[in-house]
Amino acid sequence: MLALPSVGLKVGERVCCAVSGGADSVAMLLLVCAANGGSKGLGLGVSAVHVNHGLRGAESDGDEGFVAALCEGLGVPLTIERADVAGRVAARGETVEEAAREVRYECFRRLIAEGRANVVLTAHTLDDQAETVLMKLLRGAWTEGLGGISPVVEVPGGRVVRPVLGVRRGELVEFLKAKGQGWREDSSNADEAFTRNRLRHTVMPVLRAENPSVDRTLANLAEVAREEEARWGVELKRLLPQVLLPGKPVRGGGRANSTAVDGGAVAIEIERLRAMDGALRRRVLRAAARGIGARLSFDETGRLLALAGIGPADPTVPTKAGSVLKLANGLVGERSVRELRLSRAGSGSQG
Repeated sequence: MLALPSVGLKVGERVCCAVSGGADSVAMLLLVCAANGGSKGLGLGVSAVHVNHGLRGAESDGDEGFVAALCEGLGVPLTIERADVAGRVAARGETVEEAAREVRYECFRRLIAEGRANVVLTAHTLDDQAETVLMKLLRGAWTEGLGGISPVVEVPGGRVVRPVLGVRRGELVEFLKAKGQGWREDSSNADEAFTRNRLRHTVMPVLRAENPSVDRTLANLAEVAREEEARWGVELKRLLPQVLLPGKPVRGGGRANSTAVDGGAVAIEIERLRAMDGALRRRVLRAAARGIGARLSFDETGRLLALAGIGPADPTVPTKAGSVLKLANGLVGERSVRELRLSRAGSGSQG
């Protein structure tokens, strides 16, 4: 019989299960309640939250009613949040998926900030992880993106935990069937206007035919990527203060904007960059860009290295001292005799 995986929950913690009414979240709630019951229970304070996005009319209201009845039958206190996701999409230009996710996580953070929960549990599965990694791969993500869905996310005052991230969706469905417990089907999950649904219904079955363990393979890739990012994070935290130079040099010595790398400009000596191996060069450049509020793509990183005269030449990129390279989102690269500088357009660092 399926049991709640060990996810480091502690005796006395206030745990809130995010329950949509779908099979994954209903199964998770039942697993948490089962693990918390009896003389050997976890000793948790269990509650639930349901976010009604208001996107599917009567169907959304039906989900809300189903979750309310389920929680009443289990004796689990329930918080219901209603949101105007369509209005948010119109006002902010987000996609429906982005807006719905932000609404949910705003709700989770609020529950924790108000002391109603220490931990919020979400029912992401192994299938979700595989789909997420594949989506990120198709969109050209670096290793931080390939890390997919993190098992635990720390937020102020608590954390969001995904206890069934290593469990296949089919296992949860079989668990519910064995218990005689119903669930709700979200009609939007069949809408192939959404990338995730196209991958779920069209691409993943083909990949599973080639490799029945492809979900686990993609999840393993995510774990490796997260560990790589964590390791590089430690190394860059140690290294960056030694190699990055805020602002730009001024006559007579010193540097403009020399107090911090905080949205102005940052530079690195070209010879120091040249002495690094390829992996470290890319990491340093991308970290430097993040420090001034920008993100570099793979191609943009290569173009900056070409500007510095390092690595493969790019015929579209000048390499002389004084050359300027304009990139996306207002990021500007500038080469001097000794340095490669990055700044944001309008930061006042050019001159």
